[in-house]
Amino acid sequence: MVTWLEEAASADPGRLHTEGRLVRAGLEEARERIAALFAVRPRQVVLTSGGTEAINAAVWGATLADPGPVLCAAVEHSAVRDASTRSAPVVTVAVDRLGRIDPAAVEDALTRCRAEYGRPPGLVHCQWANHEVGTVQPVAAVLERCRSEGARVHVDAVVGAGHAPLDLGALDADLVSVSAHKLGGPAGMGALIVRRGLRLEPLLVGGEQERARRAGLENVLGAVGFAAAAAELTEAGVLAHEVEEARRHTGGLVAAALAVDGVALLGDPVHRAAHIVCLTVDGVEAEPVLLGLDQAGIAVHSGSSCSSETLEPSPVLEAMGVDAERSLRLSVGWSTTEDDVAAFASAFAGVVERLRALRS
Repeated sequence: MVTWLEEAASADPGRLHTEGRLVRAGLEEARERIAALFAVRPRQVVLTSGGTEAINAAVWGATLADPGPVLCAAVEHSAVRDASTRSAPVVTVAVDRLGRIDPAAVEDALTRCRAEYGRPPGLVHCQWANHEVGTVQPVAAVLERCRSEGARVHVDAVVGAGHAPLDLGALDADLVSVSAHKLGGPAGMGALIVRRGLRLEPLLVGGEQERARRAGLENVLGAVGFAAAAAELTEAGVLAHEVEEARRHTGGLVAAALAVDGVALLGDPVHRAAHIVCLTVDGVEAEPVLLGLDQAGIAVHSGSSCSSETLEPSPVLEAMGVDAERSLRLSVGWSTTEDDVAAFASAFAGVVERLRALRS
């Protein structure tokens, strides 16, 4: 990114002069590398400002093309839920206590959709994995059932991209959203991957960039950074190694946490994203635990309202039927070390015990 910033990134890739053509070549090379990570064709990749824009573009284009109801589980990310409720009537898909979308619940939602609206949905959402508890969803089964209804399917793969092998070409979903910063790329960069042959109206208009699918001067620096991370993950064995390391690190975190009385694991203990763990801690709310760990140099996240910039409890945890005020989310990444896991193991029990003692 620094090289491009110094040499050519100020040029417009839509121009025919030499600088423009050089930047265009760099942009398209970046697109090819991003496409290779997900096993799709470069023309399917629409570069966006992040996962949120990709999701909004997917919902906008799909609901404009087919203004029918939208099927959406309460465990979907707020960007998915909010974009959907603003664009169309929403039929909710139920989840179990692990946060998993059951294909039978999709069938029930399809039946309710036909009964209430007299037609199949115009769009169905199915996240690849949950962003709070890590539960992996049965995407292929949901996609197959919805395809038989003629309904478009959008997959929010922001959690999975770069953390699991995603062959989106084989999956062949209509629309898939991904984000660069979740896999080591720069913030403010993402992509909407569109099924071959699918034509949708763009969310952003006013220019013919991205093959008339997203107006505005392209973020060349962001694309180059996204591509660099994608290229690293495409190297033989790199992604598999990172997944294995993530499972080992989160396994260590879970073992240390469950050694403390009154701590339980939320979400699917087996079929989950390798890098995410969600815990519930009896006797104390999440924020004091978060702050205590922060004082020990450990950054974690809470699924409750106060730490997520909203006045409402987590709809994900509420849909699962668990206490949204007592959850703690831990995540690891490519830079996580054994020392990081050991630091958590050393600090966690003491933090919880001190807080419980204060309460009593």
